[in-house]
Amino acid sequence: MLFSAMSELDKIDTNRLPKHIAIIMDGNGRWAQEKGEDRLFGHLHGVESVRNIVEGCAELGIEYLTLYAFSTENWDRPANEVSGLMEILVDTIRKEVPTLNKNNIKLHVIGDLEMLPANARRALEEALEETNVNTGLNLVMALSYSSRWELVNAVKNIATDVKNGALDPAAITQETLQNYLTTSGFPDPELMIRTSGEYRISNFLLYQLAYAELYFTNTRWPDFRKENLYEAIIDFQQRERRFGKTGEQVSKEENLAG
Repeated sequence: MLFSAMSELDKIDTNRLPKHIAIIMDGNGRWAQEKGEDRLFGHLHGVESVRNIVEGCAELGIEYLTLYAFSTENWDRPANEVSGLMEILVDTIRKEVPTLNKNNIKLHVIGDLEMLPANARRALEEALEETNVNTGLNLVMALSYSSRWELVNAVKNIATDVKNGALDPAAITQETLQNYLTTSGFPDPELMIRTSGEYRISNFLLYQLAYAELYFTNTRWPDFRKENLYEAIIDFQQRERRFGKTGEQVSKEENLAG
């Protein structure tokens, strides 16, 4: 396995890395059920994948990694699973802060945090403060997040500013809307990975993923490791990113830039 990972790593062009990778970490529950365990068993093992992938991105020099950890829709899951997830969240955050600091990783959180239990909010606030001065990988956790919630929230805030005379409706542009999103301080993801064989975006960064390359794998999240990450990046680097232009235009621009 080590040889495989290293050989995949050698194929990566470090000059063409995606600046921002977003991941829908799917399949924890199914992974556990396939092993005859309850769903929380899968979530616990998914934490190890988070550690491994965060480490892999930091080693490569990826600047931003956004992980879809808990959606607003996930609150509708069975109460014991939700409470167990919150316990895992709090415990993991508190345990991982020293490692984040050791690896110069800065933590960010996006989502409707008011829905989180008080102890989870406290743990997050402490972790955000303790990692605030770090200058390496920006690790963005999407917690109690959904893109539709984010867009509605942005529209409400824009409407409030218009009503108060702080914003001219005629002056509203795409950049204006981006500034009201929870991701306003981050570049849009260039690569979105979803594990576990589902081919959906599931209300995740709908606006921000407009021109992202989408990569789907059948690997369940608890089994997803650095070599799987490398494979996704290699696939990304083999694609031509045109942003609505022709291939000839892109080639000409790249030649001029070179």
